[in-house]
Amino acid sequence: MSDPRPIGVFDSGVGGLTVLRELQRQLPNESTIYFADLGHFPYGPRYQAQVRHFALNIIRFLEKLDVKMVVIACNTATAAALNTAREVFDIPIIGVITPGAEAAVAATKNKRVGVISTEGTLQSQEYLHAIREANPTIGVLPKAAPQLVELVEAGKSDAPETEAVLRESLRDILDYHADTLILGCTHYPMLKPLIRKITGDKMTVVDSAETTAARVKRVLAKNGLESAEGETARHQIYVTGSPDRFTDVARILFGQDLPPITTVRLELVEDNSGREGAA
Repeated sequence: MSDPRPIGVFDSGVGGLTVLRELQRQLPNESTIYFADLGHFPYGPRYQAQVRHFALNIIRFLEKLDVKMVVIACNTATAAALNTAREVFDIPIIGVITPGAEAAVAATKNKRVGVISTEGTLQSQEYLHAIREANPTIGVLPKAAPQLVELVEAGKSDAPETEAVLRESLRDILDYHADTLILGCTHYPMLKPLIRKITGDKMTVVDSAETTAARVKRVLAKNGLESAEGETARHQIYVTGSPDRFTDVARILFGQDLPPITTVRLELVEDNSGREGAA
C-alpha cells in the first residue's frame, strides 16, 4: 500500500524552504508542492486573524491539488492557524512548533530554553505552551527578532549587519544561560553558522525543519501514506506576488536549479487593519 500524492508545504517566503529541503532529504521518494505567499510577506507583523485567513485559503488551494498532507512551514502561521485548520480540513496537517518544542525539552540539561521568533509567534506564546505541556518545570525566555526575516529574504544570511542584529537578539538569552535555543522561525536555520559563531558550544540549537520533517516521516509511515520505494519524486512551486528575489535566495539555499515556478492569484482575505495589503 502506497500513496504517490504530493505533500503540500507553505510559508510566506523562502523560510519554509528549509523545511522543504529537509523533507526532501529525509523522504527522497516523496513529491512536494511548495507555496510561497510572497504577496503577503511577511506574516510576522500581521494580526493572527489575518494570517489565519491567508493560511486557510492556501490549504484550500493545496487541497484542490490533491495533496495527501499539509505542512505549515511557518511558525507564525502555525501559531495562528493550525488548530482551526485541523477543525476545517480532513487531511493531516502538521505545524512546526510542537516538534521543535518537544526536541528542545529532550535536549535541555539545565531546564532553560531560549526561543527567537517573529513578533507574531512571540505574542501567541505557543512555544511557551508547547514546552510547558511537555515539561512544566522548564523555564522559557522568548525573544522576537523580526529584522532577521527580511535580512534572510534579502540574501544577507552571513552579512555583518545580520550578525549585529543576531547578537542583540541573543544577548538576553545568553545572559539567561539557556543551554538550548529554538529557532522559532523557518528562516532562521539559514543563520546557523552565525549563531554558532556567537554562541560557540554553549547551546544546543533546535532546528524546526529537522524535527518537523521527522514528524512528517513518522505520520506517513504510521498511516500508510508513504510513496512506494523508488517512486520518482516530482516537485512544484507556486507563489503569489513577484518570484524574482525568492528565486535568487531559493537557488542559493538548494544549490541547484529549482522546479518551474507558477505565479497564482488567490482570493486571499485582504488586510482591513490599515496596514499595507497584498501586492
